[in-house]
Amino acid sequence: MLQQTQSKRNIRHRVIFNVVNFSKTKSLYRDGMSPVVKSTSRPKWQRLPAKNVYYYRCPDHRRNYVMSFAFCFDREDDVYQFAYCYPYTYSRLQHYLASLERRNLPYLQREQLGLSVQQRRLDLLTITNSDHMSAEREKKLVFLTARVHPGESPASFICQGVIDFLVSHHPVAQILRDHVIFKIVPMLNPDGVYLGNYRCSLMGFDLNRHWQDPSPWAHPTLHAVKQLIVQMNQDPRVSLEFYIDVHAHSTMLNGFMYGNVFEDEERVQRQAVFPRLLCQNAPDFSFSNTSFNRDVVKAGTGRRFLGGLLDDTSYCYTLEVSFYSYMTAGSTAPVPYTEETYMKLGRNVARTFLDYYKLNNFVKDNRPTPIQSSGVMSQTGNGVGRDTADREKEKSESFGH
Repeated sequence: MLQQTQSKRNIRHRVIFNVVNFSKTKSLYRDGMSPVVKSTSRPKWQRLPAKNVYYYRCPDHRRNYVMSFAFCFDREDDVYQFAYCYPYTYSRLQHYLASLERRNLPYLQREQLGLSVQQRRLDLLTITNSDHMSAEREKKLVFLTARVHPGESPASFICQGVIDFLVSHHPVAQILRDHVIFKIVPMLNPDGVYLGNYRCSLMGFDLNRHWQDPSPWAHPTLHAVKQLIVQMNQDPRVSLEFYIDVHAHSTMLNGFMYGNVFEDEERVQRQAVFPRLLCQNAPDFSFSNTSFNRDVVKAGTGRRFLGGLLDDTSYCYTLEVSFYSYMTAGSTAPVPYTEETYMKLGRNVARTFLDYYKLNNFVKDNRPTPIQSSGVMSQTGNGVGRDTADREKEKSESFGH
């Protein structure tokens, strides 16, 4: 009887899923990307094997593209979930921010900047050591936003990596808090995230095309963030030096940046400094993929609009990261991103501000100690070694294919 029950539960149903109406010829699915899956008994998201994924043009769907993947359901009592990339939900953000608040850190402030159309929170974090800020001295300010495109969940992992580092006891983080004010809006489109939209808001708007004239009724979160930035830019005591909007990219590898084009060659060179420094700190960041443009269709983006609004000492970037993987100088094949390596890129973005502001003389020996995160990753290595038992456990929890 026991054997019968066991064989009934350990089923093997092979199913082929067809996701239709992709429009792009170029796709990371052609480079080995695959959806992620988890189930009740294996709650950690895992990538499907690339050999089970196909991306092709289909005459049955107006010559658009289809992504097909084969999957073997092997446990009858499990509930399975599939996703384009590792999800980062509105609820997860709220739990994370609540846990930060409970720590009562003197240099962290959380406030509700506004509400979305469906009355979800638009959160704003301010991270700085206000006791160290002199009233006479001009305050350097860095503004960072993420998830204006709700399907680009890697942006949230990067954003959390930035926040985790900036609120940590790391000596570099302490110096940055003493000299810089960080303002972070971790989720600019909370309705879109909650509803599972890929690019648009509740009302079908691509919010990253409406920076020039956002409506308080149709684009309330964007309107609130723009108002705050304009207001801070008019404050003579504040120098708004950086605006970085974090995204994920569906056709490119690595992390990289988009910047603006200027007539002034010296300003062009100055704008390239931060991405060059980031390239030195983050092995997965590509300066060669970084580009500066004035594409007409991007005129309504945060990077383009604020690049025109702010003065020539301010730098506005879109930080992009691949939905799939990165190549490093020593790698012969793409290395798939994980939640942790996305967060590691965020930590390296935060650390790069130290190099930019040339405050290294505040750190012993000019060598910051390794960044730790949940005991998993180090700043310079690819991860702390795990014992064999952990590896065996992961093997036993993987999906049959």
